Amino acid sequence: MPATTATALATVLRSSAAPTVGVLALACSWVAGVGMAVAHDALPTSAKPTGWSYPFACCSGYDCRMVPETAISERPEGYVIDGTGEIVGHRDVRLKNSPDGEFHWCSVAGADDGRTICLFVPPRSY
Repeated sequence: MPATTATALATVLRSSAAPTVGVLALACSWVAGVGMAVAHDALPTSAKPTGWSYPFACCSGYDCRMVPETAISERPEGYVIDGTGEIVGHRDVRLKNSPDGEFHWCSVAGADDGRTICLFVPPRSY
């Protein structure tokens, strides 16, 4: 390639492609960062319209999710995860208050048959 062509090509790359590549890299890193932050967040509800963050001790980015109240049964011995039969006792350290009044279950690897890491329960209404 002649020197003038190489110089012209380098000028074009520096003036147009470099910012495009930089913008693209910035956009990708922003999306990746947002994905990581959102993974620890509960979805918004009427009680918490902006959502809330699961504690890192409960969630590694994919372990927690909101579950319907029919997925959890309250019994004298504690809360029963209906899908696994696991019991989380009323005094178990894995039991947490739900900030949005919904049930949220954090299980190992987010598996439906996984062991409970944390269980967020709404306040009781006596």
